[in-house]
Amino acid sequence: MFQRGLNFLARQKTTFKTNLVRVSSQNFFSALTQQFQSLYIVALGATPFQLGIVNSIGGLAGAAIATPTGWLADKYGIKRILLIGTPLLALGSLIFALAPDWLTIIPALLIATLALRMVMTVCPMVCGSCLKSEERATGMQLCDTLSAVPRLFAPVIGSMIVTEFGGIDEAGIRSLYYLQGIGFCLILGFVLKRFTDPSERKASTATSSLLEGVRDVFTQGIRVKRWIFYTSLSTIPMFISPVYLPLFAAEVKQADQFVLGGLATASMVVPIALSIATGRLADTIGRKKVIYLTTPIYCLSLLLLVYAPDATTLLASGVLQGFFMLSAVTQGAMTAELVPTQLLGRWYGLLGLIRGLVSVLAPAVGGVLWSHINPASVFFFLIATQVVKLFILITVPETLRGRSR
Repeated sequence: MFQRGLNFLARQKTTFKTNLVRVSSQNFFSALTQQFQSLYIVALGATPFQLGIVNSIGGLAGAAIATPTGWLADKYGIKRILLIGTPLLALGSLIFALAPDWLTIIPALLIATLALRMVMTVCPMVCGSCLKSEERATGMQLCDTLSAVPRLFAPVIGSMIVTEFGGIDEAGIRSLYYLQGIGFCLILGFVLKRFTDPSERKASTATSSLLEGVRDVFTQGIRVKRWIFYTSLSTIPMFISPVYLPLFAAEVKQADQFVLGGLATASMVVPIALSIATGRLADTIGRKKVIYLTTPIYCLSLLLLVYAPDATTLLASGVLQGFFMLSAVTQGAMTAELVPTQLLGRWYGLLGLIRGLVSVLAPAVGGVLWSHINPASVFFFLIATQVVKLFILITVPETLRGRSR
């Protein structure tokens, strides 16, 4: 399987491989702070409810920029968007590092979320443009596998750095953001020198206006409105788990910095071990069947988290959480196949707007559930959203053999 993965990678276009290096580097520096960001904001004085509000405010920037980003990428190219988004990521990290209190985190999150939404909107456009339909799920899972490897080591390295600078407190976590900012600056230099736009997109430059482009998505796409609703539910864990899962593990389950780092590392084991096989499976039996198989296992991981009696069970929960990523990447392959290639920018931009709106609402809902019911209710809510999304998926046609109405 490893050899097949190498052979597959070798025959892909240079743009695909360059983007893989960029995403891998970005994942490493992002994962340094992933398990500690919520604890850092709380250490700066925020309550769990205020933590949710802060993350919701940050989501406003992502919601506002997503649709214009997709249109601009179609019109001016993916590289230009990356050259704007990457330095903004570095600026967000710098503001995090210098923040004297939790209120200062608000502009940091606004900038960081805006930048992240920009680069996340254009990233799948590379796979959508460079990969053939019959091997798209395999290619996206392979990209996900290789780019996830740094996430295995980054949380452990982050835990060691935090320990060296004083433990899980304001000073210990602050040091990670300085290192993260430097890393994003290095990525900017790499993009500037090495990245080129996919040749397939040069002939499909957007000539319509932003609103006309969105209209084209609805008229030429397949089950677009239904998929938007599906995406809204399927991405809720992306905006609640990073905020409240580490806080739950630390405050309710009494996890220390090494268990927190271990949780983040454990969540990468399954994607790295199974993503290529999962991609091949999705390219063989269909995208929908793989999502039906992986989503219940992710729900089981949340139950393990809630009822975990010890650190070992917490880490087992972390391992099973990796099935969410397998499901999400398979879903990404299906997303790319619902509209014509020349509309991918506007399609991903529209979905980015939806995800941005979810990122505003979801953390606030999590904060209300945590504060007014109990912390465990946050994760039961996540399970409910994933069950409902499967019922919606039943009504969407399989895209493996091509787009069909």
